[in-house]
Amino acid sequence: MRLKTLAAAITALAIGAVAPAFAAETVKVGVTTTGVPFTFVDTSSQKPTGAMVDLAQAIGAEAGLATEFEVVAFSALIPSLTTGKIDLISAGMLATDKRREVVDFSAPVYTYGETMFVPADEPANYTLDDLKGATIGAQVGTTFADALNARGTFGEVKLYDSIADIMRDVKLGRIKAGFGDKPIVAYQIAQNPKIGLRLVDGYQPLKAGDVALAVSKENPALLEKVNAAIAKLKESGELAKIFAKYGL
Repeated sequence: MRLKTLAAAITALAIGAVAPAFAAETVKVGVTTTGVPFTFVDTSSQKPTGAMVDLAQAIGAEAGLATEFEVVAFSALIPSLTTGKIDLISAGMLATDKRREVVDFSAPVYTYGETMFVPADEPANYTLDDLKGATIGAQVGTTFADALNARGTFGEVKLYDSIADIMRDVKLGRIKAGFGDKPIVAYQIAQNPKIGLRLVDGYQPLKAGDVALAVSKENPALLEKVNAAIAKLKESGELAKIFAKYGL
């Protein structure tokens, strides 16, 4: 009996030694470099970082998924998702009804709206009516860019690929005012006081909404895993800690 038991143990060990290890499912996560502090590239490591990067990693760890990050322009995030180039979007993206027609969103993880910014030496706190006929700037693909255009009161709503480009043109006087995601603009101004810009006091956003992660409508299983992980991160307080780390 002992010999049989020993033989069985040796056989089990041998099978375990040659059996292939099952790797965690890898999820390709789309992020953008223009969404500080939600998503950006760490200059020291040249790797994506930010609140939504940390969140995606935390969700992956909770759900048993390996995360692989793909840097994508903001306007190309949804097309990249719907064509299967990425599996998940984790960026400062608002879950809007229009976007819901194309992709599915997770439970909300953060709420914010846009802000107006002007040169630091500009004393006026403009309202939208004060900018009638003026050229202003907004980021292409954002909900508030559409809302600003829909007003029909500006000389031009110039669309830019990044908030950094809008900031440059506001500072140089090429446009009267710029519009961008409030936490992103506020973070960049706070981190660089010499940038020469300020937020307009009293500005009320046209579009405020919930940030959420996005998945393909063809992948409900991934959405279920993401939502389950978010619920656990909220309950444990880890979600709040991730955003607080970046001043959000």
